[in-house]
Formats: sequence, C-alpha cells, structure tokens
Amino acid sequence: MTEKELKPFWNKYFLFDWKFGLFLIGIVCIPRFILVLQANQTGNYGPIGAVMLVSALVPFVFLSRYGRRAIGIRPTRRLRTLLLSFILGVTISFLLYLIGYELYDSSSQNWYQYIGKSYNIPEVISANDKLVLFAIMAGTGMIFSPIGEELFFRGIVQGSFAKSIGQKKASLVDSLAFSLTHIAHFGLVFVSGSWRFYPIPALLWVMGMFLVSLFFFKMKQRSGSLLGAIFGHAGFNLGMIWCIFYLP
Repeated sequence: MTEKELKPFWNKYFLFDWKFGLFLIGIVCIPRFILVLQANQTGNYGPIGAVMLVSALVPFVFLSRYGRRAIGIRPTRRLRTLLLSFILGVTISFLLYLIGYELYDSSSQNWYQYIGKSYNIPEVISANDKLVLFAIMAGTGMIFSPIGEELFFRGIVQGSFAKSIGQKKASLVDSLAFSLTHIAHFGLVFVSGSWRFYPIPALLWVMGMFLVSLFFFKMKQRSGSLLGAIFGHAGFNLGMIWCIFYLP
C-alpha cells in the first residue's frame, strides 16, 4: 500500500497537490496579511505570535508521519551546514540593511527603520536595558517566525506544489507567496496616522524577501531537513534585529 502525505481524514477532501497548496496560502496568508496591517496601525502585535503558532501547527494537523518526513520535518547530521546556514542568514540580513540605509537613510522608506517601530524601543534607554530588550526580541525572533514560517512555506506549501510541478518550480511559488505576504510588514505602511504605499521600496523589499526565501530553500536542500531553512531564518532575524537596535 502506497503511503500518503495527508492523514486519512483529509484524503477524503484533498489531494496533496498545488490546489491544496493554494488552499493553505489562502487560509493562512490572507488572514496573516490583514492581522499584520492591523498590528502596524494599533501597535498590538500579540496576534502575530498566534499566526506563527498556527503556521507551525498546520503540517501536524494535515500531514501523516510519512508526509511530515517528506516535507523535511526530520533530523540531520549535517551540523556544519546548519552553522553555515545561520552565518549566511546573518550576513544576508546585514546586506539588506546596507542597501536600505544607502538608498533611504533613516526614513520610513527604509524597511528596517519601519519594521523597527514594532519593537517599541524607548528613545531614552540605558545600555543594559537595551541589551535586555534586544535579547528578548532576538530570542523570540529566532524561534517563533523561523519555525512557523519554515514549517509552513518551505515545508507543507513547498511540498504540496512540488508534488505537482517539481521542487525547483515549487520553490519559486512558495518564495513568491512568502515575499508578497511580507508587503504587510513593509511596503504598505502606516505613517503619521495614514496609510501609504512606497512602490519602489516595496519592490526592493519583495525582491529581497524572494531571494532570501530561495536561500532558505537551498539550505533545506543542503541539510536534507527543514532545520537548514530554520537555522538560516534564525540567523537572518538575529542580524536584522541587531541592525535595528544597534545601527543607525
């Protein structure tokens, strides 16, 4: 008997294919997009943590044990690859900082400057208090979104599309979904009490997120596990948060 990726209950309603992938993008990414925009307006980012939790749980809700292993939820012995992925993630985040700073200085058109508002860093803060706040933000940033987003995008979404169109094309699809979802984080911005859209900065940000996503996929391939993508994502978030806290 051929093993199936989906649990028996879901096999009644879905095939593990591109249609299922679109379904997942619709039920997770659209609500997430709306919630992030609301959070940018209200300053309440609590619901975003819930979105990351849901994203992480999706593979365990829908997939069988065979399906979870098939999408990369498995251990790896390639520890050097995990370390390399983490270091490269940090490096890429610094490159993205340099591009934003060179083009847009400290204006709201700089993606890190805008995203940094969500950390609510006081203008007057001691070095020790700033370090504590950084450690908290870096710790959560290296755990919740890397695990949630990689299990979802590089995991179940990429796996479902790969079943229909192959790994390489599927990586383009999940990278596109990942990057467009991040327009809610920057591109469509809430500044000075009103909404604005920055076409060129948004395009650069989306392109950056698309390439970063492809990097995460490559690390998944090299490590033979989603851990490769998770470590790269964790490194990227660490570098981004450090830039937001300690660079102009």
